[in-house]
Amino acid sequence: MDKLDMKKEYNFYKAKENKIDILQIPKLNYLKIDGIGNPSSSIDYQNSIEALYTIAYTIKFTIKNDGKDFVVMPLEGLWYADHMSDFEENNKDNWKWTSMILMPDFVTKEIFETAKIKAQEKKIDNTKINEVRLELLEENTVAQTLYVGPYVKEHETIMNIHNYIKESGNVLCGLHHEIYLSDPRKVTSEKLKTIIRQPFTKKSYK
Repeated sequence: MDKLDMKKEYNFYKAKENKIDILQIPKLNYLKIDGIGNPSSSIDYQNSIEALYTIAYTIKFTIKNDGKDFVVMPLEGLWYADHMSDFEENNKDNWKWTSMILMPDFVTKEIFETAKIKAQEKKIDNTKINEVRLELLEENTVAQTLYVGPYVKEHETIMNIHNYIKESGNVLCGLHHEIYLSDPRKVTSEKLKTIIRQPFTKKSYK
């Protein structure tokens, strides 16, 4: 049985450090869950990540019985806040996030709902499972690069992407997007690899 590995299939899951690439991203199928609070200390965040992976692996083993298989993708996150000052001042308690795991196109709503019920039976204490949804994400044109190092020192890399977009005569749109290629439980913070992605659009001149 062939196993689909979307990290190898899609060029936008590859990036180089100190190099900004411009890419076109198609609509993609994600497991998603929303929340608010400091990811380092929030119990809700930890339970949300567990909920995502529980459903992702339930889907994987469910459809494997039907002759299809795939590699479960790394965790991704969209980050935002009601006030930009919360980012500038690193006020993580007010950060909002959408945590996500990419799913193959052949994962339907029906497959998802069946897996969700099974996941709830496995993790009856994790009520966050009920909040996970299957939804498309459309980002279109993005700039992205690879950042290597601890999450708390990403700011310079993020600003480099923002400045690159603005200096090219374009404007930021959409949400700040991170793809966590490394498992922080297995890799030291200095070696963590994260793709930093920012959607943008051409500046409108009226």
